[in-house]
Amino acid sequence: MNHQPVHVSIAILYQENQYLMQLRDNIPGIAAPGRWALFGGHIEPGETPEIALQREIIEEIGYELPTFTEFGLYPDEKIIRHVFQAPLLVELNQLVLNEGWDMGLLTSEDIRRGNCYSAIAGEVRPLGDVHQQIMLDFINKK
Repeated sequence: MNHQPVHVSIAILYQENQYLMQLRDNIPGIAAPGRWALFGGHIEPGETPEIALQREIIEEIGYELPTFTEFGLYPDEKIIRHVFQAPLLVELNQLVLNEGWDMGLLTSEDIRRGNCYSAIAGEVRPLGDVHQQIMLDFINKK
């Protein structure tokens, strides 16, 4: 069976030296359950990665992206990740989390360590592997 990889658009949203990440729902069967990951989602048929990114970020946190640029492409067998970077120009309390278990501004220390505390989960949760790699690449390029 030849399964086509899924295309997704995800955003590195940065504010000073912190990065907005989503703690994904702790549901078996979804990608990276209960792990910190980047916001974004599937590119629908007929959408460009850029349009999908803007739609997903509005759907997930109610944030209209200002200018954003492409950061890189992270393909594997199952998922082709189109990664973008954009500044987060609002306070965390101005965002509405519509999808996921929690969200937070992670520091580069959190990302290097590979985990971060979630007040909603009441525990330290790991970062998704690919998402940690993307963020390390981003931090190291700065």
